Amino acid sequence: MRNPPREAGPPALTTPEGFGRFYEEHIDAVLGFVTRRVADPHLAADLTADVFLAAMGSAAGYRADKGSSVAWLFGIARNVLASHARGRVRENGALARLSGRRLLDDEDVAALEDRIDAQRAFRELAERHEALSEPLRAALDLVAVDGLTPAEAAQALGVTQATVRVRLHRARRALRAAASPRPVPEPQLEVVR
Repeated sequence: MRNPPREAGPPALTTPEGFGRFYEEHIDAVLGFVTRRVADPHLAADLTADVFLAAMGSAAGYRADKGSSVAWLFGIARNVLASHARGRVRENGALARLSGRRLLDDEDVAALEDRIDAQRAFRELAERHEALSEPLRAALDLVAVDGLTPAEAAQALGVTQATVRVRLHRARRALRAAASPRPVPEPQLEVVR
């Protein structure tokens, strides 16, 4: 029995056909990754486009022996989202960028709103695990939510697989402890004689 062929890498992203195939294969995964982290449909569309632009710019650096293309894209998506978060602090720059963005039609907005609503349960869970440190949350999200293997999550985070496994263990233990209902002591009644 032969092993399945290894992924050779993303198609030639410098050609319209190659980029189109790569985009079609991965748009749902990247859009899902982004909509689990932002609630604004316009922002989700912009950030998803930024992820693919960054992927196109760094396609020459992709190495199939380091992991799958979806893990590579999620690493890029994490960087794009982190960069956006830093940019929000600089409000004036953000306003200048927003003035030139493409407007979405009603159908695009409705589709993104539906997708964001579908991810509402995830956001509610995210609120419950807010107490986790960022490294623990990142490892847990990539494996439990985004469906990466620990090896792929390690690639996306730039750490070892052992580090990801330790972070997963700690995150799950903390979430179990937070989810366990603590017994409420019953009030003591005073016996009057």
